[in-house]
Amino acid sequence: MTAQTGFDRLVNSQFTRILVVIFLILLLQIPIALLQGLISDRQSLSQETITEITSKWGQQQTIVGPQLVVPYVKRSGSGKNVRTELKTATFLPDDLQINGNVETEVRYRGLFEVPVYKSKIDLNGQFLRPDFSNWGIQPEDIRWGEAEFSLQIADTRAIQNQGVLTWNQAQLPLAPGAGKFGGDRRGVHVNLRGRMEGNVFKFALPLELNGSEKLAFAPFGKVTKAQLESNWGDPSFQGSWLPVEHTISPESFQATWDIPSLGRGYPQQWTSETPVADHLIQESAFGVDFISPVDNYRMVRRSVKYNILFLLLTFSVFWLFEVTVVQLRVHPLQYLLVGTAMCMFYLLQLALSEHIGFEVAYWLASAAVVALVTFYSIAVLKAKQRGGTIGLTQIFLYGYLYIVLAHQSYALLIGSVGLFAFLAVVMFLTRNIDWFNNNQPANTNVDTN
Repeated sequence: MTAQTGFDRLVNSQFTRILVVIFLILLLQIPIALLQGLISDRQSLSQETITEITSKWGQQQTIVGPQLVVPYVKRSGSGKNVRTELKTATFLPDDLQINGNVETEVRYRGLFEVPVYKSKIDLNGQFLRPDFSNWGIQPEDIRWGEAEFSLQIADTRAIQNQGVLTWNQAQLPLAPGAGKFGGDRRGVHVNLRGRMEGNVFKFALPLELNGSEKLAFAPFGKVTKAQLESNWGDPSFQGSWLPVEHTISPESFQATWDIPSLGRGYPQQWTSETPVADHLIQESAFGVDFISPVDNYRMVRRSVKYNILFLLLTFSVFWLFEVTVVQLRVHPLQYLLVGTAMCMFYLLQLALSEHIGFEVAYWLASAAVVALVTFYSIAVLKAKQRGGTIGLTQIFLYGYLYIVLAHQSYALLIGSVGLFAFLAVVMFLTRNIDWFNNNQPANTNVDTN
Protein backbone atom coordinates (compact mmCIF):
# COMPACT_ATOMS: atom_id res chain seq x y z
CA MET A 1 0.00 0.00 0.00
CA THR A 2 2.88 2.32 0.87
CA ALA A 3 4.59 1.56 -2.44
CA GLN A 4 1.41 2.39 -4.30
CA THR A 5 1.09 5.68 -2.45
CA GLY A 6 4.71 6.53 -3.28
CA PHE A 7 4.10 5.57 -6.91
CA ASP A 8 1.05 7.81 -7.09
CA ARG A 9 2.98 10.67 -5.53
CA LEU A 10 5.88 10.21 -7.96
CA VAL A 11 3.68 9.95 -11.03
CA ASN A 12 1.63 12.95 -10.04
CA SER A 13 4.72 15.01 -9.29
CA GLN A 14 6.54 14.22 -12.53
CA PHE A 15 3.51 14.47 -14.72
CA THR A 16 2.54 17.74 -13.09
CA ARG A 17 5.97 19.24 -13.79
CA ILE A 18 5.88 17.99 -17.38
CA LEU A 19 2.44 19.50 -17.85
CA VAL A 20 3.65 22.79 -16.37
CA VAL A 21 6.58 22.84 -18.82
CA ILE A 22 4.23 22.15 -21.73
CA PHE A 23 1.90 24.90 -20.51
CA LEU A 24 4.80 27.36 -20.35
CA ILE A 25 5.81 26.51 -23.92
CA LEU A 26 2.25 27.15 -25.06
CA LEU A 27 2.13 30.37 -23.02
CA LEU A 28 5.27 31.61 -24.76
CA GLN A 29 3.47 31.29 -28.09
CA ILE A 30 1.63 34.51 -27.21
CA PRO A 31 4.72 36.74 -27.60
CA ILE A 32 5.74 34.63 -30.60
CA ALA A 33 2.39 35.39 -32.24
CA LEU A 34 2.86 39.10 -31.50
CA LEU A 35 6.35 38.90 -32.99
CA GLN A 36 5.01 37.29 -36.17
CA GLY A 37 2.56 40.18 -36.45
CA LEU A 38 5.46 42.61 -36.09
CA ILE A 39 7.35 40.80 -38.85
CA SER A 40 4.33 41.12 -41.11
CA ASP A 41 4.02 44.83 -40.32
CA ARG A 42 7.68 45.49 -41.08
CA GLN A 43 7.44 43.45 -44.27
CA SER A 44 4.38 45.43 -45.34
CA LEU A 45 6.21 48.68 -44.65
CA SER A 46 9.13 47.41 -46.70
CA GLN A 47 6.79 46.54 -49.57
CA GLU A 48 5.18 49.98 -49.41
CA THR A 49 8.62 51.57 -49.64
CA ILE A 50 9.52 49.36 -52.60
CA THR A 51 6.26 50.31 -54.31
CA GLU A 52 6.99 54.00 -53.73
CA ILE A 53 10.47 53.71 -55.24
CA THR A 54 9.44 51.58 -58.21
CA SER A 55 6.42 53.76 -59.01
CA LYS A 56 8.84 56.60 -59.76
CA TRP A 57 11.69 54.63 -61.28
CA GLY A 58 10.02 51.71 -63.03
CA GLN A 59 8.13 48.62 -61.91
CA GLN A 60 8.73 44.95 -62.71
CA GLN A 61 8.87 44.73 -66.47
CA THR A 62 7.39 42.04 -68.70
CA ILE A 63 7.67 42.54 -72.47
CA VAL A 64 5.02 40.75 -74.54
CA GLY A 65 5.62 40.87 -78.27
CA PRO A 66 6.16 41.97 -80.83
CA GLN A 67 3.03 40.94 -82.67
CA LEU A 68 1.41 41.86 -85.96
CA VAL A 69 -2.31 42.66 -85.80
CA VAL A 70 -4.28 42.77 -89.04
CA PRO A 71 -8.03 43.57 -89.08
CA TYR A 72 -10.48 41.87 -91.41
CA VAL A 73 -14.17 41.96 -92.15
CA LYS A 74 -16.32 39.03 -91.16
CA ARG A 75 -19.52 38.60 -93.14
CA SER A 76 -22.57 36.67 -92.02
CA GLY A 77 -26.05 36.19 -93.47
CA SER A 78 -26.97 36.39 -97.16
CA GLY A 79 -28.59 38.67 -99.68
CA LYS A 80 -29.79 41.92 -98.24
CA ASN A 81 -29.32 40.58 -94.73
CA VAL A 82 -25.54 40.41 -94.90
CA ARG A 83 -23.97 41.68 -91.69
CA THR A 84 -20.35 42.75 -91.34
CA GLU A 85 -18.15 42.89 -88.26
CA LEU A 86 -14.57 44.05 -87.91
CA LYS A 87 -12.35 41.35 -86.42
CA THR A 88 -8.61 41.07 -85.96
CA ALA A 89 -6.00 38.40 -86.61
CA THR A 90 -2.78 38.27 -84.57
CA PHE A 91 0.45 36.90 -86.00
CA LEU A 92 3.66 36.20 -84.10
CA PRO A 93 7.17 36.53 -85.55
CA ASP A 94 8.74 33.60 -87.34
CA ASP A 95 12.02 34.47 -85.69
CA LEU A 96 12.66 36.53 -82.54
CA GLN A 97 16.02 37.48 -81.09
CA ILE A 98 16.35 39.38 -77.84
CA ASN A 99 19.63 40.92 -76.70
CA GLY A 100 19.73 42.83 -73.45
CA ASN A 101 22.25 44.57 -71.25
CA VAL A 102 21.01 45.37 -67.75
CA GLU A 103 22.79 47.77 -65.41
CA THR A 104 21.56 47.41 -61.84
CA GLU A 105 21.89 49.43 -58.68
CA VAL A 106 20.33 49.33 -55.22
CA ARG A 107 18.14 52.23 -54.14
CA TYR A 108 17.59 52.92 -50.43
CA ARG A 109 14.75 54.58 -48.58
CA GLY A 110 15.46 54.63 -44.85
CA LEU A 111 16.19 51.06 -43.76
CA PHE A 112 14.77 49.49 -46.89
CA GLU A 113 16.36 48.74 -50.23
CA VAL A 114 15.20 47.71 -53.68
CA PRO A 115 17.24 46.67 -56.73
CA VAL A 116 16.48 48.77 -59.81
CA TYR A 117 17.94 48.66 -63.30
CA LYS A 118 18.47 50.42 -66.60
CA SER A 119 18.24 48.10 -69.58
CA LYS A 120 19.12 48.38 -73.24
CA ILE A 121 17.17 45.79 -75.20
CA ASP A 122 17.38 45.03 -78.89
CA LEU A 123 14.50 43.10 -80.46
CA ASN A 124 15.23 41.67 -83.90
CA GLY A 125 13.51 39.16 -86.14
CA GLN A 126 11.09 38.75 -88.98
CA PHE A 127 7.44 38.15 -89.77
CA LEU A 128 6.24 36.08 -92.70
CA ARG A 129 3.38 37.49 -94.71
CA PRO A 130 0.16 36.76 -92.78
CA ASP A 131 -1.82 33.83 -94.19
CA PHE A 132 -5.61 34.01 -93.76
CA SER A 133 -6.43 30.97 -95.87
CA ASN A 134 -6.91 28.60 -92.93
CA TRP A 135 -9.79 30.75 -91.70
CA GLY A 136 -11.56 31.03 -95.05
CA ILE A 137 -11.21 34.82 -95.13
CA GLN A 138 -11.40 36.37 -98.60
CA PRO A 139 -8.49 38.64 -99.71
CA GLU A 140 -10.85 41.58 -100.32
CA ASP A 141 -11.96 41.44 -96.66
CA ILE A 142 -8.44 41.94 -95.26
CA ARG A 143 -7.68 45.53 -94.15
CA TRP A 144 -3.94 45.62 -94.86
CA GLY A 145 -3.90 49.40 -94.54
CA GLU A 146 -4.85 49.20 -90.86
CA ALA A 147 -2.26 46.59 -89.85
CA GLU A 148 -0.30 47.39 -86.69
CA PHE A 149 2.96 46.33 -85.13
CA SER A 150 2.49 46.30 -81.35
CA LEU A 151 4.52 45.56 -78.24
CA GLN A 152 3.12 45.28 -74.73
CA ILE A 153 5.25 46.67 -71.88
CA ALA A 154 4.20 46.37 -68.24
CA ASP A 155 5.29 49.90 -67.23
CA THR A 156 5.53 52.18 -70.24
CA ARG A 157 6.30 55.21 -68.07
CA ALA A 158 9.80 53.77 -67.64
CA ILE A 159 10.67 53.89 -71.37
CA GLN A 160 13.74 56.13 -71.70
CA ASN A 161 14.06 56.52 -75.50
CA GLN A 162 11.64 57.71 -78.12
CA GLY A 163 12.11 54.47 -80.03
CA VAL A 164 12.16 53.89 -83.78
CA LEU A 165 11.08 50.67 -85.47
CA THR A 166 13.10 49.54 -88.46
CA TRP A 167 10.62 47.71 -90.72
CA ASN A 168 12.20 46.38 -93.90
CA GLN A 169 14.74 49.23 -93.73
CA ALA A 170 12.05 51.88 -93.24
CA GLN A 171 12.33 53.98 -90.06
CA LEU A 172 8.97 54.26 -88.30
CA PRO A 173 8.51 56.13 -84.98
CA LEU A 174 6.71 54.38 -82.16
CA ALA A 175 3.35 55.63 -80.91
CA PRO A 176 2.12 55.26 -77.34
CA GLY A 177 -0.40 52.61 -76.38
CA ALA A 178 -0.90 49.07 -77.59
CA GLY A 179 -2.68 50.30 -80.70
CA LYS A 180 -6.19 50.53 -82.04
CA PHE A 181 -6.77 46.84 -81.39
CA GLY A 182 -4.79 46.48 -78.17
CA GLY A 183 -7.57 47.46 -75.84
CA ASP A 184 -6.45 48.94 -72.51
CA ARG A 185 -3.11 47.13 -72.53
CA ARG A 186 0.03 49.17 -71.98
CA GLY A 187 2.63 49.27 -74.70
CA VAL A 188 3.74 50.90 -77.94
CA HIS A 189 2.71 50.41 -81.55
CA VAL A 190 3.32 51.44 -85.15
CA ASN A 191 0.70 51.76 -87.86
CA LEU A 192 2.01 49.87 -90.90
CA ARG A 193 -0.14 51.61 -93.49
CA GLY A 194 1.46 51.00 -96.89
CA ARG A 195 4.18 48.79 -95.40
CA MET A 196 2.62 45.36 -95.88
CA GLU A 197 3.86 44.55 -99.37
CA GLY A 198 6.18 41.59 -99.61
CA ASN A 199 6.57 38.09 -98.19
CA VAL A 200 9.09 38.72 -95.41
CA PHE A 201 9.13 41.65 -93.02
CA LYS A 202 12.33 42.13 -91.05
CA PHE A 203 12.20 44.32 -87.98
CA ALA A 204 14.58 45.79 -85.42
CA LEU A 205 13.56 47.72 -82.34
CA PRO A 206 15.95 49.14 -79.70
CA LEU A 207 14.47 49.91 -76.29
CA GLU A 208 15.89 51.67 -73.25
CA LEU A 209 13.79 50.65 -70.31
CA ASN A 210 13.97 51.25 -66.57
CA GLY A 211 12.57 48.70 -64.16
CA SER A 212 13.00 47.01 -60.82
CA GLU A 213 13.29 43.53 -59.35
CA LYS A 214 12.28 41.61 -62.48
CA LEU A 215 12.71 41.55 -66.26
CA ALA A 216 10.76 39.00 -68.31
CA PHE A 217 9.80 38.28 -71.93
CA ALA A 218 7.11 36.29 -73.69
CA PRO A 219 8.56 33.73 -76.18
CA PHE A 220 6.57 34.95 -79.18
CA GLY A 221 8.91 33.71 -81.88
CA LYS A 222 8.50 30.42 -83.66
CA VAL A 223 12.04 30.19 -82.40
CA THR A 224 12.94 32.64 -79.62
CA LYS A 225 16.55 33.24 -78.74
CA ALA A 226 17.46 35.58 -75.91
CA GLN A 227 20.69 36.70 -74.35
CA LEU A 228 20.95 38.83 -71.23
CA GLU A 229 23.97 40.14 -69.39
CA SER A 230 24.07 42.21 -66.24
CA ASN A 231 26.30 43.45 -63.44
CA TRP A 232 24.04 41.67 -60.90
CA GLY A 233 25.72 38.74 -59.20
CA ASP A 234 22.69 37.01 -57.65
CA PRO A 235 20.15 36.37 -60.43
CA SER A 236 17.14 34.15 -59.94
CA PHE A 237 16.06 32.72 -63.30
CA GLN A 238 12.29 32.40 -63.48
CA GLY A 239 9.55 31.29 -65.82
CA SER A 240 8.66 28.28 -67.90
CA TRP A 241 12.16 28.04 -69.39
CA LEU A 242 15.54 28.23 -67.73
CA PRO A 243 18.64 29.34 -69.65
CA VAL A 244 20.36 26.75 -71.79
CA GLU A 245 23.63 28.38 -70.80
CA HIS A 246 24.55 30.76 -68.02
CA THR A 247 27.64 32.13 -66.34
CA ILE A 248 27.42 33.69 -62.89
CA SER A 249 30.13 35.50 -60.96
CA PRO A 250 29.90 37.59 -57.77
CA GLU A 251 29.69 40.75 -59.90
CA SER A 252 27.76 39.73 -63.02
CA PHE A 253 25.90 37.10 -65.00
CA GLN A 254 25.29 36.10 -68.61
CA ALA A 255 22.43 33.87 -69.70
CA THR A 256 21.15 32.47 -73.00
CA TRP A 257 17.72 31.02 -73.81
CA ASP A 258 16.70 29.03 -76.90
CA ILE A 259 12.95 28.40 -76.88
CA PRO A 260 10.88 26.58 -79.53
CA SER A 261 7.23 27.49 -79.94
CA LEU A 262 6.10 23.87 -79.44
CA GLY A 263 6.45 24.25 -75.68
CA ARG A 264 3.98 27.12 -75.41
CA GLY A 265 0.28 26.90 -74.71
CA TYR A 266 -0.75 29.04 -77.72
CA PRO A 267 -0.18 29.01 -81.50
CA GLN A 268 1.66 31.34 -83.86
CA GLN A 269 -1.55 33.01 -85.01
CA TRP A 270 -5.11 33.43 -83.83
CA THR A 271 -8.15 35.65 -84.35
CA SER A 272 -10.29 37.72 -82.03
CA GLU A 273 -13.03 35.12 -82.59
CA THR A 274 -10.89 32.50 -80.81
CA PRO A 275 -8.51 34.63 -78.74
CA VAL A 276 -5.64 33.40 -76.60
CA ALA A 277 -6.15 33.99 -72.89
CA ASP A 278 -3.78 36.54 -71.39
CA HIS A 279 -2.85 34.23 -68.53
CA LEU A 280 -1.45 31.67 -71.00
CA ILE A 281 0.88 34.31 -72.38
CA GLN A 282 1.92 35.50 -68.92
CA GLU A 283 2.56 31.94 -67.80
CA SER A 284 4.90 31.37 -70.74
CA ALA A 285 7.14 34.33 -69.82
CA PHE A 286 10.77 33.74 -68.94
CA GLY A 287 13.40 36.01 -67.47
CA VAL A 288 15.28 36.91 -64.34
CA ASP A 289 14.52 38.28 -60.89
CA PHE A 290 16.98 40.77 -59.45
CA ILE A 291 16.46 39.87 -55.82
CA SER A 292 18.57 40.58 -52.79
CA PRO A 293 20.67 37.52 -51.83
CA VAL A 294 18.92 37.31 -48.46
CA ASP A 295 15.36 38.41 -47.70
CA ASN A 296 15.65 39.41 -44.04
CA TYR A 297 11.95 39.12 -43.24
CA ARG A 298 11.57 35.75 -44.94
CA MET A 299 14.58 34.37 -43.05
CA VAL A 300 13.35 35.69 -39.69
CA ARG A 301 9.90 34.25 -40.36
CA ARG A 302 11.44 30.87 -41.17
CA SER A 303 13.53 30.89 -38.00
CA VAL A 304 10.48 31.66 -35.84
CA LYS A 305 8.88 28.41 -37.04
CA TYR A 306 11.45 26.48 -34.97
CA ASN A 307 10.67 28.25 -31.68
CA ILE A 308 8.63 25.39 -30.18
CA LEU A 309 11.40 22.91 -30.95
CA PHE A 310 13.99 25.22 -29.36
CA LEU A 311 11.92 25.73 -26.22
CA LEU A 312 11.14 22.04 -25.92
CA LEU A 313 14.77 20.96 -26.24
CA THR A 314 16.08 23.61 -23.83
CA PHE A 315 13.40 22.94 -21.21
CA SER A 316 14.06 19.21 -21.59
CA VAL A 317 17.69 19.75 -20.57
CA PHE A 318 16.57 21.66 -17.47
CA TRP A 319 14.12 18.87 -16.68
CA LEU A 320 16.86 16.25 -17.08
CA PHE A 321 18.92 18.02 -14.44
CA GLU A 322 15.88 18.04 -12.17
CA VAL A 323 15.37 14.27 -12.43
CA THR A 324 19.06 13.32 -12.30
CA VAL A 325 20.31 15.69 -9.57
CA VAL A 326 19.01 15.13 -6.02
CA GLN A 327 17.24 18.11 -4.41
CA LEU A 328 17.55 20.32 -7.51
CA ARG A 329 14.35 22.02 -8.54
CA VAL A 330 13.76 24.68 -11.20
CA HIS A 331 10.84 27.00 -10.53
CA PRO A 332 8.30 27.46 -13.34
CA LEU A 333 9.06 31.20 -13.28
CA GLN A 334 12.70 30.39 -14.03
CA TYR A 335 11.61 28.26 -16.99
CA LEU A 336 9.50 31.21 -18.14
CA LEU A 337 12.39 33.69 -17.90
CA VAL A 338 14.66 31.42 -19.95
CA GLY A 339 11.91 30.98 -22.54
CA THR A 340 11.35 34.74 -22.71
CA ALA A 341 15.07 35.29 -23.32
CA MET A 342 14.92 32.77 -26.17
CA CYS A 343 11.92 34.59 -27.68
CA MET A 344 13.94 37.82 -27.53
CA PHE A 345 16.34 36.22 -30.00
CA TYR A 346 13.81 36.59 -32.83
CA LEU A 347 13.09 40.24 -31.94
CA LEU A 348 16.80 41.08 -31.81
CA GLN A 349 17.34 39.24 -35.09
CA LEU A 350 14.57 41.21 -36.78
CA ALA A 351 15.67 44.60 -35.46
CA LEU A 352 19.38 44.12 -36.19
CA SER A 353 18.85 42.61 -39.66
CA GLU A 354 17.24 45.83 -40.87
CA HIS A 355 20.51 47.66 -40.15
CA ILE A 356 23.37 45.20 -40.62
CA GLY A 357 21.95 42.36 -42.71
CA PHE A 358 20.62 38.96 -41.72
CA GLU A 359 23.80 36.96 -41.26
CA VAL A 360 25.59 39.35 -38.89
CA ALA A 361 22.32 40.03 -37.07
CA TYR A 362 21.73 36.31 -36.60
CA TRP A 363 25.10 35.69 -34.94
CA LEU A 364 24.94 38.80 -32.74
CA ALA A 365 21.43 37.96 -31.54
CA SER A 366 22.27 34.31 -30.90
CA ALA A 367 25.50 35.23 -29.05
CA ALA A 368 23.59 37.64 -26.80
CA VAL A 369 20.90 35.08 -25.97
CA VAL A 370 23.40 32.24 -25.42
CA ALA A 371 25.43 34.39 -23.02
CA LEU A 372 22.33 35.52 -21.11
CA VAL A 373 20.83 32.04 -20.78
CA THR A 374 24.17 30.47 -19.86
CA PHE A 375 24.96 32.86 -16.99
CA TYR A 376 21.41 32.63 -15.71
CA SER A 377 21.47 28.82 -15.88
CA ILE A 378 24.68 28.68 -13.83
CA ALA A 379 22.85 30.45 -11.00
CA VAL A 380 19.64 28.46 -11.37
CA LEU A 381 21.31 25.03 -11.62
CA LYS A 382 23.90 25.88 -8.93
CA ALA A 383 26.90 24.65 -10.92
CA LYS A 384 29.05 26.07 -13.72
CA GLN A 385 29.18 22.67 -15.39
CA ARG A 386 25.39 22.41 -15.58
CA GLY A 387 25.03 25.98 -16.78
CA GLY A 388 27.76 25.33 -19.33
CA THR A 389 25.76 22.35 -20.58
CA ILE A 390 22.78 24.62 -21.13
CA GLY A 391 25.05 27.06 -22.96
CA LEU A 392 26.44 24.31 -25.19
CA THR A 393 22.88 23.22 -25.92
CA GLN A 394 22.03 26.76 -26.98
CA ILE A 395 25.11 26.99 -29.19
CA PHE A 396 24.17 23.70 -30.82
CA LEU A 397 20.58 24.83 -31.39
CA TYR A 398 21.44 28.17 -32.99
CA GLY A 399 24.20 26.60 -35.06
CA TYR A 400 21.74 23.93 -36.17
CA LEU A 401 19.14 26.57 -37.07
CA TYR A 402 21.62 28.54 -39.16
CA ILE A 403 22.51 25.41 -41.12
CA VAL A 404 18.81 24.71 -41.70
CA LEU A 405 18.17 28.28 -42.89
CA ALA A 406 21.20 28.22 -45.18
CA HIS A 407 20.40 24.77 -46.62
CA GLN A 408 16.62 24.62 -46.87
CA SER A 409 16.73 21.54 -49.12
CA TYR A 410 18.29 19.52 -46.30
CA ALA A 411 16.11 20.90 -43.48
CA LEU A 412 14.07 17.70 -43.06
CA LEU A 413 17.14 15.46 -43.01
CA ILE A 414 19.05 17.69 -40.59
CA GLY A 415 16.01 18.00 -38.30
CA SER A 416 15.30 14.27 -38.26
CA VAL A 417 18.90 13.35 -37.43
CA GLY A 418 19.10 16.08 -34.78
CA LEU A 419 15.90 14.98 -33.02
CA PHE A 420 16.96 11.34 -33.11
CA ALA A 421 20.32 12.23 -31.58
CA PHE A 422 18.66 14.29 -28.85
CA LEU A 423 16.24 11.46 -28.01
CA ALA A 424 19.17 9.06 -27.81
CA VAL A 425 20.96 11.38 -25.35
CA VAL A 426 17.83 11.67 -23.17
CA MET A 427 17.39 7.91 -23.10
CA PHE A 428 21.07 7.40 -22.26
CA LEU A 429 21.09 9.93 -19.40
CA THR A 430 17.88 8.57 -17.87
CA ARG A 431 18.62 4.87 -18.37
CA ASN A 432 19.41 4.29 -14.67
CA ILE A 433 16.64 6.43 -13.21
CA ASP A 434 14.21 4.50 -10.99
CA TRP A 435 10.99 6.29 -11.80
CA PHE A 436 9.21 4.29 -9.08
CA ASN A 437 11.55 5.44 -6.33
CA ASN A 438 11.79 9.22 -6.25
CA ASN A 439 14.06 9.38 -9.31
CA GLN A 440 16.98 7.64 -7.63
CA PRO A 441 19.39 5.58 -9.76
CA ALA A 442 17.98 2.14 -10.35
CA ASN A 443 19.46 -0.95 -8.69
CA THR A 444 21.53 -2.50 -11.45
CA ASN A 445 22.02 -5.70 -9.41
CA VAL A 446 18.41 -6.88 -9.64
CA ASP A 447 18.19 -10.62 -10.24
CA THR A 448 16.50 -11.17 -13.57
CA ASN A 449 16.50 -14.98 -13.31
